[in-house]
Amino acid sequence: MSIFSNRPKVAPVPSPDAASGTENATPPVEKTDEEWRRELTPEEYRVLRQAGTERPYTGEYWDTHTAGVYNCRACGAELFTSNEKFDSHCGWPSFWAPLADGTVRYIHDRTMGMDRVEVRCANCDSHLGHVFEGEGYGTPTDQRFCINSVSLKLVTADDSAK
Repeated sequence: MSIFSNRPKVAPVPSPDAASGTENATPPVEKTDEEWRRELTPEEYRVLRQAGTERPYTGEYWDTHTAGVYNCRACGAELFTSNEKFDSHCGWPSFWAPLADGTVRYIHDRTMGMDRVEVRCANCDSHLGHVFEGEGYGTPTDQRFCINSVSLKLVTADDSAK
C-alpha cells in the first residue's frame, strides 16, 4: 500500500513500527542530546536531530552519480543506494525507494503550513527529509524521497573494500 493512500504501490511499505501500530516505537540507537551534539557537527545536528533542512543545491550529494550505498550519517545504517537515485532537479538528493523495507520510518508532518510525510532513519530516528508522490517523474514508485545530503554518507565499493 502507498504511504499516501490505499492504492497499492511497488514500494516502499511503512516501517515495521507503523505496521505494528506502535508509531512511536523506540529505535535501536538511543543517545542523549548531549551525545548527539558531541558526535555531530552543528549543521548535522540541526538537520538530523532538529528536523532542519539544508539549502537546495548546496549539499554534497544533490548532483552525485557515484555508485554506492547511502548510509545514515548519524548511525551508519544503510538507507538508500545509487540504483534508486535519480535527477529530480530539486536541489536535494532524490531516490524513488529506500534500500529495503523497514530502513526508514514515516511521520505525518504538518509543520510550516504544509501536509507532508517526513522520512526518518528507522535505526536512530534521525530526520532525513520528506517523501512526495504523484509528481510525474516516471519512477517505478511515482515517489520522490527528497533527502538532505548532510543526513547521508555515501559509501562506494572502493570505500567498503578498505
